[in-house]
Amino acid sequence: MMVGVSGERERLRATFDSAASLYHHARPGYPAELFDELVRLAGLRPGARLLEVGCGTGLATIPLARRGYQITCVEIGQDLAVRARRNLAGLSGVEVVQDAFEAWQPGGWRPGERRYDLVYAATSWHWIDPAVRYARAWDLLRPGGHLAIWGATHVFPADGDPFFRQIQDVYDEIGESLPPGADFPRPGELPDSRAEIEATGLFGDVQLRHFDWEISYDAEGYVRLLDTFSGHIAMEQWQRDRLYGEIRGRLAGRPDGLLRRHWGAVLHVARRLDRRATRTVLEASTSRPSSPALEVR
Repeated sequence: MMVGVSGERERLRATFDSAASLYHHARPGYPAELFDELVRLAGLRPGARLLEVGCGTGLATIPLARRGYQITCVEIGQDLAVRARRNLAGLSGVEVVQDAFEAWQPGGWRPGERRYDLVYAATSWHWIDPAVRYARAWDLLRPGGHLAIWGATHVFPADGDPFFRQIQDVYDEIGESLPPGADFPRPGELPDSRAEIEATGLFGDVQLRHFDWEISYDAEGYVRLLDTFSGHIAMEQWQRDRLYGEIRGRLAGRPDGLLRRHWGAVLHVARRLDRRATRTVLEASTSRPSSPALEVR
């Protein structure tokens, strides 16, 4: 979902806490290959210090904590933070702080000290205030550290399940139609944020990697997944009842009762620029008009 107004973004990102009990089991994890590439591109060494922005229940935290990294997680949702601590309890070197990334201040730091080798956000970066998120990450990284962002998004391969196009008539009926011009991206065709990252003047050497994977859901599993999406959480109860009833009915008519959903992710890994390089890029950027393609949507 694209969120263009700060008030609406704040309202919708607050909805996730109500789904804390569902989130960890309903939301997909990420492929092991994604973490392999993240470690390689960011040059992470054993014991590296990581800061995760919006950890949710720890889906992206656990694979990295198991590799022995020291991780501080900043999660705005109180119930999500509680669930994350529970899920991460058996792993050493992980701390979960309940706070907004925009406002959080690390304790015990000396002025100007930067500790983190990597700041990363998994399916959460678009919820952070675009006016400050890159500058905050830059401030918290050591010189030469890296920023990594990625998300889990629905993609539609040529041989994918037709269920999702077929169910759009119900979304139309309940007043939740796709926005004009919405498309059905194929694996490897998801848009990336390279231009946005480079335009900040704070990060460079942006590396991109595409990943896709498939998960099968029965009706109840798919409804639980939808109940973790902000747009579905924000629906009126009658809308969810109508939609979920139709999903259950249509899947009941399939021999195996399952649907196949393809997920896609674009991993971005960018290196923190030093002050001299940052100043040069920022000065250069002020001499040309901004492009609509760089605007946050």
